[in-house]
Amino acid sequence: MNRKIIPARCSNGQQTPGYQRWRRTLGGLLAGFLAALLVACDSSDTDTVASTAQENVSTQPPLTIETLQRERHVRIYLPPSYADSDRRYPVLYMHDGQNLFDDATSFVGEWGVDETLNALAESHGLELIVVGIDHGGDHRMTELNPFDNDRFGKGQGDAYLDFVVGQLKPRVDRDYRTLPDRDNTAIMGSSMGGLISHYAIGRHPQVFSKAGIFSPAYWVGPQIFSRAEQKLPADTRLYLLMGGREGEDMVGNFEQMGKLLARRHPTEGWRAKLVESGEHNEGFWRSELAEAILWLFDPGESFATRPGAE
Repeated sequence: MNRKIIPARCSNGQQTPGYQRWRRTLGGLLAGFLAALLVACDSSDTDTVASTAQENVSTQPPLTIETLQRERHVRIYLPPSYADSDRRYPVLYMHDGQNLFDDATSFVGEWGVDETLNALAESHGLELIVVGIDHGGDHRMTELNPFDNDRFGKGQGDAYLDFVVGQLKPRVDRDYRTLPDRDNTAIMGSSMGGLISHYAIGRHPQVFSKAGIFSPAYWVGPQIFSRAEQKLPADTRLYLLMGGREGEDMVGNFEQMGKLLARRHPTEGWRAKLVESGEHNEGFWRSELAEAILWLFDPGESFATRPGAE
């Protein structure tokens, strides 16, 4: 397996008080910048940008999130063979739906989920349904955080996941030809979406067997480290991604989580990849998406089955 484990950082020699102050100051500036970026992700200018969504992506009428009493759009990607077959497909749930498929609705460019999966269907025969859940604008920092935060407020991540698991998933399984079991259900996101995806795999292990955890904002909810100590089903697959240019705290937390997983989870069940040139943006996540999906949904499996097929 082409698996990259992140080595622990070490330092020889003592640091001067001046250097320590410089590091604290720089760390504070980076944290402030990242916080502003996370909050800014809930706005976009769609007036002059042409749509780049592929024809097999649709935006559903707004749903009311019963647990939060807010409306939310959901975007559905259907695989290329969906219209001409009676197959059933695995499902990937993703956050920040505005940024997944379309430049016209994204913050600073889309993930290219539809283009990537259309290409994987052609090259690997891998076909999935993707359910993209729009973020909550001003509520994004609390909806995607399961923990209370002094700066951003009371975490609403449990209520958000109750919507995904208890309201949205049954609707998707009813309206589309899905493979609804946990073996064929995954969750993925970046930044705050990475945080809530990691939390979801532990809170709902009976629903999700796979999680894509891109550039997770662990610093917003550091309680995730104690939660991640829990034992997961042995077949759970976790794919963690981080860019080396996302800030010292982000990379440090990523490395800390890698050490924790090395102690608590089977070696073959997780991967942690650090890309030194990676930055905190959709362009980076787009460039790594195909590799992550292929690893999570082992291409040796049969990805779409006909009803009643073994």
